[in-house]
Amino acid sequence: MKPNQPSRLLLALSITSAALAQSSRLSPDLRKLLDTQIPKEVEVLVQFGSKDKTAKVQSKLLKGKTSKVYEEIGAAAQTMLAKDIRALESNPDIDYVSLDRKVKASVAQATDFANVTAGVDTAASRGLTGKGIGVAVIDSGIAAHPDLAPRVVYRESFINGLNTDAYGHGTHVAGIIAGNGSASAGAVRGVAPDVNLIDLRALDAQGTSSDSILIAAIERAIQLRTEYNVRVINLSVGRPIYESLDRDPLVKAVDAAWRKGITVVVAAGNGGRSGYATILSPANSPAVITVGSMKTLGTPSRTDDIIASYSSKGPSWGDMVVKPDMVAPGNLIVAARVPGSTLDRTYPANVVDSYYSRAGGTSAAAPFVAGAAALLLEADPTLTPDMIKARLMKSAWKGFAPSSVSVDLSTGAVYPATHDMFTVGAGYLDVAAALADTARPAAPATSPWIVYNAGLSQGLLVNPRRSLWDNFTWSLTNVWGRQAVEPLTVAWGDTAAWGSTARVYGSTAAWGDTAAWGSATARTATVAWGDTVAWGDTAAWGSSAAWGSTARWGTSAAWGSTSAKADSAAWGDTVSWGDTVSWGDSAAWGAWFAGEK
Repeated sequence: MKPNQPSRLLLALSITSAALAQSSRLSPDLRKLLDTQIPKEVEVLVQFGSKDKTAKVQSKLLKGKTSKVYEEIGAAAQTMLAKDIRALESNPDIDYVSLDRKVKASVAQATDFANVTAGVDTAASRGLTGKGIGVAVIDSGIAAHPDLAPRVVYRESFINGLNTDAYGHGTHVAGIIAGNGSASAGAVRGVAPDVNLIDLRALDAQGTSSDSILIAAIERAIQLRTEYNVRVINLSVGRPIYESLDRDPLVKAVDAAWRKGITVVVAAGNGGRSGYATILSPANSPAVITVGSMKTLGTPSRTDDIIASYSSKGPSWGDMVVKPDMVAPGNLIVAARVPGSTLDRTYPANVVDSYYSRAGGTSAAAPFVAGAAALLLEADPTLTPDMIKARLMKSAWKGFAPSSVSVDLSTGAVYPATHDMFTVGAGYLDVAAALADTARPAAPATSPWIVYNAGLSQGLLVNPRRSLWDNFTWSLTNVWGRQAVEPLTVAWGDTAAWGSTARVYGSTAAWGDTAAWGSATARTATVAWGDTVAWGDTAAWGSSAAWGSTARWGTSAAWGSTSAKADSAAWGDTVSWGDTVSWGDSAAWGAWFAGEK
């Protein structure tokens, strides 16, 4: 797809590949490796099926070498011979085996007015600074920066070598969360400058890691939650989606942290220029808060802000979860610099001075929300992760223009975008409004999902069973806003995605039990991972237009006329995101950008 072509939500899943990949105990990329190569040894993650035995006990029954056991998700990191891996496919005690995949930082580039735009200054005026709240930064480490050193209460490296930040990414992220402005006379401050930082280094000097290392760091955050009051985890990292979220080991890890009372904030990814369905894992978890990136355009007002072209869009691939959940400032954010780090040497033009640099992408947007979560917890320590997510989403600013256009200064490429629910989620972070919200919802704030109904030629939003969303306080338009959903009444067919009797804005809104959200079991029964595969013989959304023949998603129809992935896309006949060629070596993680107008 050419850079200046509008993207289109075309999820062309092969029935054979989707059904085969998920009926096997081996992940699609692992099976392909074993079928096309004859590796001597393979590093894998083995998920156990037995609930009666601990993971440690079950791991002792495996052949090969166990490097780490994960009790929180019932799995083990294992180095095994290819023949022994194949034997696991017929083992009823094994639930799923996947490659120990590479994970990388979601980097892309800040100035700023970001704190003003996000309403952070209001928190400071109320004396809220995140004091006493522990925030785990799982990243490339936190360097000894004047703005951060006093706030780091625990350090541990899951990467060989010293616990420092050779990449430069984690320090920048930590600066957005907790920088106290010591090196700038208070000019450059984080969202919550008095939080306690738990530095869990999981990325190396090139910004890469693996599933097993990331899971180990998440488990450590869970183990430290009582001693250091760890209430928030920031994950500005991700990798492509290879399987249903029910089997994805990264999703299982973040969900485990969420259940333990830790609010997990994850960067959406930087694949937005490739179109819709570009959310990374574990940002596809319905539990966590997934954050996209906005551009402040160098002004303190929100009204002129637009989505960054690289910000990954939903829904999530395969499971079709509505993501991101919200957006925050993320383009060209000024924060703590690590002189001599990989990013510092690679992008010298981003250096501001001896202590600060500009950087961005959804990596920089997520820590704004992590810091906001810490402020909410300081104000009310009894809040649960679901309460925090619900408040942040409902209070988010929703006054977006219908569409916007970004320009890449380095190439001149033009990227039109629509500010719909798959692009901006429930809206733009508004810390002041979130702090003013006093709601204490008891139900989970699980992100909804989409199911395509071939008979109706419509995409139907599904409200998860027992979730918070309803027809009243937590209705569709109250949480996601009219602008985010209004185009659906046109673009999704004459009767809209909400069905023939439900009205988007009516009293019987789409969240009702009989509305077109479908049954509460719709996702497990009909999604792409099911045995019968709901997507039909062609693309998941029909040949070109589940959205109607003239989708009204901005002046340039958001769905365009060409596939979002082009002919050799990741949606190919047998590859379910598995190959690096599906995205290129850097595209999945988002390259750094010279800037956008």
